[in-house]
Amino acid sequence: MHEMSIALSIIEAVEAKAREEGAERISGIDLVVGKLAGIQPESLRFCFSAAAKGSMAESALLQIEEPEGIGECLECGRKFPVSFCYAECPECRSLKIGIVSGEEFRIQTITIEEEGD
Repeated sequence: MHEMSIALSIIEAVEAKAREEGAERISGIDLVVGKLAGIQPESLRFCFSAAAKGSMAESALLQIEEPEGIGECLECGRKFPVSFCYAECPECRSLKIGIVSGEEFRIQTITIEEEGD
């Protein structure tokens, strides 16, 4: 389950940024995890709750936005929804498809609380 290593990396990254900002704790983390990113959001949530124990993000609310996969035909230029990295253009039947969105994985925002908040 690679979601645990991802969760640990998220904790490490957000704690480093929170310390840099002088925060006492992290109360929220917003992620963008595309549906083609190869990450299971429910598994990530489960792993995150375990990984966050004892960290600055222990009580953080984890929000995950899941953009749909969008492909673009490199032959005719049509954009269309995809659920897999390999697809066929519904317009011209070309297999030359570029993924426009859905592979994203990033920390969008971190909500921190400073001393005295």
